[in-house]
Amino acid sequence: MILGILAMSGAQGGGGGGFTALLPFMLIIVIIYFLMIRPQARKQKEHRQMVSNLKKGDRVVTSGGIHGTVLGVKEMKNTLLVKVGENNKLEIERGSITRVIIPKQREEKKKG
Repeated sequence: MILGILAMSGAQGGGGGGFTALLPFMLIIVIIYFLMIRPQARKQKEHRQMVSNLKKGDRVVTSGGIHGTVLGVKEMKNTLLVKVGENNKLEIERGSITRVIIPKQREEKKKG
């Protein structure tokens, strides 16, 4: 009896309907990839590259908004020694650096 019901439902459903039903979902996944996932991955790659290129003397801003100058790089600990005032030094994780500040003279040379 169950086999008879399954046979009748298969005859009424038609063939190839499964792929066309999945097509909108596949399209949505492709759109999400190009609009959200790919740009975020590119941004993360640029951040990793910026953090790995930090060197002594770079002016940086942390995710907490602290501005300072890199005094040293500790490769083993993956930290930086940052001068934030006359007598103040902080040891900061590399990942917490959000951007490197380029002095105006360097910016003008790069433009020209």
